[in-house]
Amino acid sequence: MIVAVYPGSFDPVTLGHTDIIQRAARVFDQVIVALLENPNKKPLFTRQERLSMLSEATRELPNVSVESFRGLLVDYLRSRGVKVVVKGLRAVSDFEFELQQALTNRRLDPEIETFFMMSDSAHAFLSSSLIKEIVRFGGSVHDFVPHGVEEQLKRRLIEIGADAFGETISG
Repeated sequence: MIVAVYPGSFDPVTLGHTDIIQRAARVFDQVIVALLENPNKKPLFTRQERLSMLSEATRELPNVSVESFRGLLVDYLRSRGVKVVVKGLRAVSDFEFELQQALTNRRLDPEIETFFMMSDSAHAFLSSSLIKEIVRFGGSVHDFVPHGVEEQLKRRLIEIGADAFGETISG
C-alpha cells in the first residue's frame, strides 16, 4: 500500500488544492492531506477551521484523510511511516521553490520521494493569497474555492474589520 502526504497551509483551501488531492487519490492508495502549522505565518483561519474546510472539501474521497502537524515535514513523514510527498506545481516559480524543498527533504531523509503534479490549467493561476485579496476587494471567488469557503472568507474579513477595499476599519 502506497501512502502519500500532500502538505500545505491551505489558508483557505482552493479548487487548485482539491484538484491535486483528487488526482493524487487516484494514483496512491491513501492520501493524507497534512495541514502545516507554520509559526512564521499568520493564517486568516485557525487550524481547526482549515481542518474543517479540508475535511468538507474531501469528504467524498474515501482514501483521503486530513491531519495537521508542526515542525519538519520529514519528521511528520517518519512519524506516519510515509515515504511519499505530493506537491502541486502551478508555474516555473513554484518549481524552483518546490525543488529546493524536495532536495532538502531528500537530504534529511534519502528514502523520501517527492512527486510533482502539474495543476490543471483551469486552476494554474490560483493561490490562497490571491483568493483572499479578491474577497477583500469585494470580488467573488465562488468559481475558485470549494462550496462554503467564500462565505467563510467574507465572514472572517468582517470579523477582523477589513472593508471591501482591503483597509482595516478602525473603531
